[in-house]
Amino acid sequence: MGEGDDEPGFIRLEFHELPQGEMLSRARSFYEKMKKRRTSRHFSNRQVPRELIELAIRTAGTAPSGAHLQPWTFVAVSDPDLKSRIRHAAEAEEKKFYEDRIPEEWAEVLEPLGTDHIKEHITDAPWVVVIFRHSKRSRSNGEMAPTYYSQESCGIAAGLFISAVHNMGLSTLTHTPSPMGFLREILNRPDHEHAMLLLPVGFPSEEARVPDLVRKDLDEMSKFYE
Repeated sequence: MGEGDDEPGFIRLEFHELPQGEMLSRARSFYEKMKKRRTSRHFSNRQVPRELIELAIRTAGTAPSGAHLQPWTFVAVSDPDLKSRIRHAAEAEEKKFYEDRIPEEWAEVLEPLGTDHIKEHITDAPWVVVIFRHSKRSRSNGEMAPTYYSQESCGIAAGLFISAVHNMGLSTLTHTPSPMGFLREILNRPDHEHAMLLLPVGFPSEEARVPDLVRKDLDEMSKFYE
């Protein structure tokens, strides 16, 4: 194969190098935007166009994944009745968790955040997006086979989704009802899909409050070897 030939099944990487000053400017600008990201449980019921949710999901879908299997399904819900069903089921499970199942160590770190089993964000926010992780995939012969690194892949996709939502001027919350099996049943997903995160998306309410938290500084969360 000649030096200028393309290998079958591959295309050339499209990469445009930026001047160093612009690289630094972009990096600082994005950091400053994301530094202001906060998780709020208080949402306005203001409507959000479906196209914005679609673009956030498309952005999440650009995430790298094990063997490029893209082991995720994003289920977006705006239907009020369906959101009410999800909230009712989530609160039932969360009530059991907070009253009977929560480990002491978990309760200790949740106390300053003021969380409880009431999940009004599910019905207040105009959209609820549930990320389902695929533990299996369908092969060309119809058989099911495992996926690889699906937990890590979906975690990266979730991070991109959250960044996209914040970047467009909206708010979201990472909610993990415990347990989460009811979401598969309510949203009619197959057995090999497992609910990983429930994310309400919308505008924060005017009365939204967040805990007064401090993020780790760079030297607390990194180590450089040069």
